[in-house]
Amino acid sequence: MAAPVPPGAPRPGANARQQSPHPNFNPNFQTNPNSLADNMQNMNLNRPHSMPNSGPRPSPFGQPPPFPQSSVTAGFPVASPPMSRPGPPPGMVGRPAVIPAGPLQSTLPANVPPGRPVGLPVSHPLPFGSRPPPASLSSSTGGAVLPSSAFPSSGVSSASAAPPPPARAPAQAPTMRSVLGSSAVSSPQTPPLPSASSPFPAMTQARPPPPGSPYGPQTWSMQPQQGTQPPHIPGSTHAQPPRMFGMPQQALPNQAMTNIPPALGQPGAPMSGSSKIDPNQIPRPIPNATPIVYETRHGNSANPPPPATSDYIVRDTGNCSPRYMRCTINQIPCTGDLLTTSAMQLALLVQPMALPHPSEDPIQVVDFGESGPVRCSRCKGYINPFMKFIDQGRKFICNLCGFTDDTPRDYHCNLGPDGRRRDADERPELCRGTVEFVASKEYMVRDPMPAVYFFLIDVSMNAVQTGATAAACSAINQVISDLPEGTRTQVGIATFDSTIHFYNLKRALQQPLMLIVPDIQDVYTPLETDVIVQLSECRQHLELLLENIPTMFQTSTTAESCFGAAIKAAFLAMKSIGGKLLVFQSVLPSVGIGALSSREAEGRTNISASEKEAHKLLQPADKILKTMAIEFAEYQVCVDVFVTTQTYVDIASISVIPRTTGGQVYYYYPFSAVSDPAKLYNDLRWNITRPQGFEAVMRVRCSQGIQVQDYSGNFCKRIPTDVDLAGIDCDKCILVTLKHDDKLQDGSECGFQCALLYTTVYGQRRIRVTNLSLPCTNMLSNLFRSADLDTQFTCFLKQAAIEIPTCPLLQVRDHVTNLCINILLSYRKFCATVSSTGQLILPEALKLLPLYTLALIKSRGLRNDGRIDDRSFWFNYVSSLSTPLAIPLVYPRMFAIHNVDTKDGDESVLPPTIPLSSEHVCDDGIYLLENGEDALIYFGSSVDSSILQQLFGFTSVDEVPTQFVMQQFSNPLSKNFNDVVNVIRQQRCSYLRFALCKKGDPSGMAFLSCMVEDKNANGPSYVEFLVHIHRQIQMKMS
Repeated sequence: MAAPVPPGAPRPGANARQQSPHPNFNPNFQTNPNSLADNMQNMNLNRPHSMPNSGPRPSPFGQPPPFPQSSVTAGFPVASPPMSRPGPPPGMVGRPAVIPAGPLQSTLPANVPPGRPVGLPVSHPLPFGSRPPPASLSSSTGGAVLPSSAFPSSGVSSASAAPPPPARAPAQAPTMRSVLGSSAVSSPQTPPLPSASSPFPAMTQARPPPPGSPYGPQTWSMQPQQGTQPPHIPGSTHAQPPRMFGMPQQALPNQAMTNIPPALGQPGAPMSGSSKIDPNQIPRPIPNATPIVYETRHGNSANPPPPATSDYIVRDTGNCSPRYMRCTINQIPCTGDLLTTSAMQLALLVQPMALPHPSEDPIQVVDFGESGPVRCSRCKGYINPFMKFIDQGRKFICNLCGFTDDTPRDYHCNLGPDGRRRDADERPELCRGTVEFVASKEYMVRDPMPAVYFFLIDVSMNAVQTGATAAACSAINQVISDLPEGTRTQVGIATFDSTIHFYNLKRALQQPLMLIVPDIQDVYTPLETDVIVQLSECRQHLELLLENIPTMFQTSTTAESCFGAAIKAAFLAMKSIGGKLLVFQSVLPSVGIGALSSREAEGRTNISASEKEAHKLLQPADKILKTMAIEFAEYQVCVDVFVTTQTYVDIASISVIPRTTGGQVYYYYPFSAVSDPAKLYNDLRWNITRPQGFEAVMRVRCSQGIQVQDYSGNFCKRIPTDVDLAGIDCDKCILVTLKHDDKLQDGSECGFQCALLYTTVYGQRRIRVTNLSLPCTNMLSNLFRSADLDTQFTCFLKQAAIEIPTCPLLQVRDHVTNLCINILLSYRKFCATVSSTGQLILPEALKLLPLYTLALIKSRGLRNDGRIDDRSFWFNYVSSLSTPLAIPLVYPRMFAIHNVDTKDGDESVLPPTIPLSSEHVCDDGIYLLENGEDALIYFGSSVDSSILQQLFGFTSVDEVPTQFVMQQFSNPLSKNFNDVVNVIRQQRCSYLRFALCKKGDPSGMAFLSCMVEDKNANGPSYVEFLVHIHRQIQMKMS
């Protein structure tokens, strides 16, 4: 990618034609792993108040100074220095300004024949920074014992345990780096809570701005307050539990243990005992402060991975990085019966293009020439470190199906004394868990497609008047310079209201020519060859057109939107090539193909809508859009939809298209012309610059005895074994559920291999192969010891999201709770050694599962209140969500920002995280809550005016605005706050959408509803939930 330029500025050499890249060139590789991190020091991510040109819509980020051009090493394709990504990931994807030509210099050892694997590494872009965990817990095969004093019971002695550490000084916000020292949790009574709207409950639009002004004023109001009833505890029954007798015994170090007093264990008994519980002893996340180095295998056996939410650096020593593929259990049960007894899920979470840490080695590219990579002739598995060579290297045994194959003659190598090939350490495919093969002709049904980007913009009256059209045009105009350079990049643009308007962008014309398609029932594309043209030929026309579109439609009175017809027409233009279709939609599609009605209003007026809602309003209105989506996927068109709206748009129906084609929905509700254009621009820029591929096919293969049961995510599946992805990127994660079809041998290893065939943005066909080999066990205790909390919970989350459109919410919440209870019951019944009925015993690896389960049943997607579109967006967002972002979505991070201090050296910029309980929220404090997608800033009622002035530029809480744009003022506190926000944005690869909340206001209630550990209208407190789980386990054991 060329050196960074300010948004909108002319790009040097924009029209220069580029050479096509060498076949072994990996566009996602960056030569200097530290350049991204180093450059972050120079970025002024939030424009200071005093900077020139800081109007009402300031550019969200300044640009860093240009980088020196890297020299090209012989035989080593090199990307140019990274561009700065405004927003979360600055400079994620380095693309070459000049692609090196000429043959690659061979670096193979003497015993490797020419034309075989090229050994120099090429890889993915590197992320901008580490990902400090929002809620991680170090893996351990041992366990922690919760002293029974945490749950006092008269006449029952405590199990021995280490005393809690002393409490921190009062001025310091409680930290989660060690066991929390704070006052007792008293389960404060929270007032009735309003409904939800963004991933955090947010404010809805009170009324549209007055017509005429594209950036009209906007006011937010809360929805009517919901009536509150005592919260139902999911999974509860009303049977009388047995009385609790017996003295607690000493617990083993592989389990957490809690005493429950009889008063708490009896249904209907008052919960007064909860006020005596020591919050220091309740399991809570403890983030690790520094990155750990993780070797995937050690001593010929798999190492269990660190938590997905923690900060770690991977050394690939045979198994893949857990960023690419993680299993819910790091030892595989030998039988299906053993898995059933554990009640745990057996699944893989596959994220084949995930971002690596900047300090990790790049993925190596291997070229086997015309013959293609070596594969098993029976199961078609790819050569990998776990295939065993025999007969002096002349044959190899497949680790997946057990078949013995002859080694190709030109791939033969003698074996060493250890039975391994002598060249194994020089060949990436024989020593690395993840490798990328250059695809030969047999993997292509046509020439690799070019990079095509088609922009489709809503210009209906509402879109223009709310500023959504202007924001979309501005964002597109700024990201044109970030599109891949060269003759292979093609673009097209169209607008739509009740008709569709294409634009001929040919350079020969003096100005772009509008071509109107009035038939929105039987659509067509005019002058197909002129609608999509090379970017280098039409850039000036495109920029001129984008500047003029908001003005051209400023006086439009057309309120209708033919969304379905417009995407169909754009598809017809792209059908022969494929590519990315980026749609900006603002109102409910009301005319033409796939027209929708305002079902939300029908749901509100229907008395029994609460029961029917899950089965009707959260499902697509009809099958028209689904049928279109399958056709789009077949012709390799990937659709992303940016919903910039202030009204109901039926996301349940619209989202079918991005879900089926490998795209995603971006949701800006209620859209604000003041604060949302910056996020829209950053989201769009990340969408086109992140590591990604086109026309992809993915398959997961397993060892004999295990088979793939199902795939879940954003894709189209035409045959049971393969997943078709018109587009795949670094943020997309696919859930692969597994099942036994035979018995595995205890002590052996079970292999998993994910193969992704895709086309790079530069038109190279590649096969990314990811391998994981895990030990098999017959012992139930080993399963609990090796359980992966983050991955197990992500399965819970994704399965709940799948059920939401088809099951009543109460049923979904009960199901999730029962999943948690059954796992803990199995451990209590078969693995725990302490027999006292008064103790809740948790496996060490899963001791946070109750907390995250409670957070899930209180999350926006599983609440009864809230808007239909909000819930539809939530479960669509979850469907492709990666493991590191799953826990933060339901259990966000909270920081105190009124006392953010400057950090020295390598110390984390982020302040300590705070438990999600209102007990830890002070009246004189300001708090930041973020879940990876959105952020809330909460103001106590008595915040010091000088702090307000330093951070936000106003002196009273009464002056808190409804719309917010980050600014940096010239004082240390403001700088530190901006640094914190920028680090979070880098970690999350998301710009974050801010909402301001203040105590005593409906917005403050929205913030308090995110306090997962408190009792509120959405569910019980954390302490009550632990008591409930314990009671259910006792009843099931009796």
